[in-house]
Amino acid sequence: MTLMKRNGSMLPAFPGFDDLFTRELFNWGNTNFSSTSTTIPSVNIKESDESFEVEVAAPGMEKQDFNITLDGTLLTISSVRQNSSQSKQDNYTRREFSYQSFQRSFELPKQVVDEDNINAHYENGLLHITIPKREEAKRKAPRLIEIA
Repeated sequence: MTLMKRNGSMLPAFPGFDDLFTRELFNWGNTNFSSTSTTIPSVNIKESDESFEVEVAAPGMEKQDFNITLDGTLLTISSVRQNSSQSKQDNYTRREFSYQSFQRSFELPKQVVDEDNINAHYENGLLHITIPKREEAKRKAPRLIEIA
């Protein structure tokens, strides 16, 4: 076993032990947890010449649980879901409540998005949003310029 100096003290070196001190255990920016310890669905955004494709991983939800808005160039995906259940036995009543919500917002490039043709669908735990680009914003094939 070797000794390593940390903050002026000598500590034994154990394999893997160093990671405990060097990584950020509560780095909320790199996980799917918000500051309130609730989960935030993962989001994939892909850009093609024709559109932006947004995928939100939200298994167990229903399509009516989502709200998608576009305010100028700010796309906001949010959800609120409430559940309650109650069971009665002879000498007690059991009630359970749950509340889940999240909101994710993304700034879209100005004057690129065809706002009137955005569509979304939810299937197998994935919310798919297709945001087409305006015709003038689509990448055109290179053209050959003749030299005079």
